[in-house]
Amino acid sequence: QVQLVESGGGLVQAGGSLRLSCAASGRISNTYTMGWFRQAPGKEREIVAGIMYGGGSTYSDSVKGRFTISRDNAKNTVYLQMNSLTPEDTAVYYCAANPWGLGLPSDQWTAWGPGTQVTVSS
Repeated sequence: QVQLVESGGGLVQAGGSLRLSCAASGRISNTYTMGWFRQAPGKEREIVAGIMYGGGSTYSDSVKGRFTISRDNAKNTVYLQMNSLTPEDTAVYYCAANPWGLGLPSDQWTAWGPGTQVTVSS
C-alpha cells in the first residue's frame, strides 16, 4: 500500500502564500509521478499541478504563474508553493501519485492522500 499525507493547509488572506507538503511512504517508488488536485464545494475535483520524477511539470491555467510544484526524490516528498492566493483557490487540496505520468484523468491516479483544507479569505 501507498500512504500519502498532506500538511500545510490553513487559513490565509487574499494575496498571501501557503506551502503544502505531501510525504509518501509504503509501496511507492520515488519515480512515481506526483500531483496536487483540489476540490471546492459543489465542484468537481481538478488537477492543479503535476510533476514527474525528472522534474517535468504541468499546471492548470488557473494557477500558472502563481503556484510552483517541486519534489525531493530522496525524501519522497512533493511540495506546492502557492502565492498570490485568491478566494477562488479555497478548496480541499489532495496529493496524488501514479506510476505512469502526467496528463491522466483523476481516476487513473492510483494513490491519494486524505486532503488538507485551504481557505483564502477576501
